[in-house]
Amino acid sequence: MSFDIPAHRTVALVGESGSGKSVTSMAIMQLLPPQSSEIDPASELRFDGRDLLKLSSAELRRLRGKEVAMIFQEPMSSLNPVFTVGEQIVETLTLHAGLSRGAAWKRAVELLREVGLPEPEKRVKSYPHELSGGQQQRVMIAIAIACEPKLLIADEPTTALDVTIQKQILQLIADLQKKHGMSVLFITHDLGVVGEFADEVIVMRHGVIREQGTVRQIFENPQDAYTKALLSCRPHLDRRPERLAVIDDFLQPGGYVEPAERKRGYAADDETVLDVQGLCKSFDIREGLFGKRQFHAVQDVSFKLARGKTLGIVGESGSGKTTVGLTLVRLHQATAGKALFHGQDLIGMSAKEFHAYKKRIQIIFQNPYASLNPRFTVEQILTEPMLLHGIGQDAGQRRKLAQDLLDKVGLPAGALAKYPHEFSGGQRQRIAIARCLTLKPEVLICDESVSALDVSVQAQVLNLLQDLQDEYKLSYLFISHDLAVVKHISDQVLVMNKGRVVEQADADVIYREPRDGYTKKLLGAIPQGWSPALAPA
Repeated sequence: MSFDIPAHRTVALVGESGSGKSVTSMAIMQLLPPQSSEIDPASELRFDGRDLLKLSSAELRRLRGKEVAMIFQEPMSSLNPVFTVGEQIVETLTLHAGLSRGAAWKRAVELLREVGLPEPEKRVKSYPHELSGGQQQRVMIAIAIACEPKLLIADEPTTALDVTIQKQILQLIADLQKKHGMSVLFITHDLGVVGEFADEVIVMRHGVIREQGTVRQIFENPQDAYTKALLSCRPHLDRRPERLAVIDDFLQPGGYVEPAERKRGYAADDETVLDVQGLCKSFDIREGLFGKRQFHAVQDVSFKLARGKTLGIVGESGSGKTTVGLTLVRLHQATAGKALFHGQDLIGMSAKEFHAYKKRIQIIFQNPYASLNPRFTVEQILTEPMLLHGIGQDAGQRRKLAQDLLDKVGLPAGALAKYPHEFSGGQRQRIAIARCLTLKPEVLICDESVSALDVSVQAQVLNLLQDLQDEYKLSYLFISHDLAVVKHISDQVLVMNKGRVVEQADADVIYREPRDGYTKKLLGAIPQGWSPALAPA
């Protein structure tokens, strides 16, 4: 592959997981492990006239962080948990800028202020775990720009962030680029983000560049079928096809024909499966050595979920979305309120009484890497719930049920003998869905279950959830910060802010005529992709 990054410009590197985006960035930084960094002798990697492949280790150390800097994808695993964020910025400044510790500390506070972190004098002494995901990403950006590099590489810097935080981070990088005159290599799988942010786009698949050009060329007149597929896989706000396009739809002979639209919304005669009334959840938070205060995570939340329908719950991190879901399945104990499931209050039941209802209301967790037991095979993961709830007469019958479920979620029967680490993120999420289906639930709580997936894999999982709902009349409580996804799959949408419901209506109504200012703010932050209005005058 060959490409250029012009001075003072933003080049976006786009593709699915496994396309080679992050490997490309790590190769530029010369951070690949020795066993995977054998490069063809004919290759060149020129930065400011120097071939980085010919530099010594000492020369590379002087270059990295000073002239070429990188924002890594996952700030929590990139920031050192045992040092304050200030100490980590100071380290960069003393190593590369030659500042004294006092001057570096003062500059660290200025950098945190520049990246928009509130109370920088206080936050500079915080540890990474004391900051939110968006704040951690701002710290990563502060470290990256500390020495005013000529090239900034941003590897998926907004993946799994709220739309509002995502917009702030993208605007921050754009502002810093203009202020410091940097070039930016922006790596992402979301073409919606690229359209608003980049000047040029490179589309990769399987380690090969499929297409490259200006943002206008790529969005207005894509030439490669793979590029067209990436542009179409993401849910759109202006239409709702019965099935989302996936990559293979565009690569097969004849191309893709968009299906009819699916109508959404609640009807007056819909059967109510779950009726939540005045749900509250508070947590005790320690302050000082002996003090504590109450944090009200969920306050007076009420809604109804109809049979065979989807209720989307949206809001920023900390709005209480996930707490609602965890409280309904009794992983948190509610402070007050009722959750009537076919007229029976799930909140007021004893643990023994609730056991019978566990199989009827299930949850798909956000992170399949953490929610699947790494020591269990897929067969053990799927048959354990059956064993606990007395489903299947013997091991053979349970295994047959597990095979049927794998087929239902689009995985081969051979997957039964494998372990979670042998699968991709999208495949793991399918296994998590299959595990929920083992108990034949009536309600599925999907907690950010597609937020960290590529757009193409996300489309596959959303299509799967829709197929399962159509076949089994499942009811979904779909928790997400991705408003385009929520619009696609939801019949009704509930908007939460600081633990409270601020707005609730049918999906089409709430997107067409939002009433609350907070809802308008969320909708205004959705990436719209490229349009002529975004083009420079």
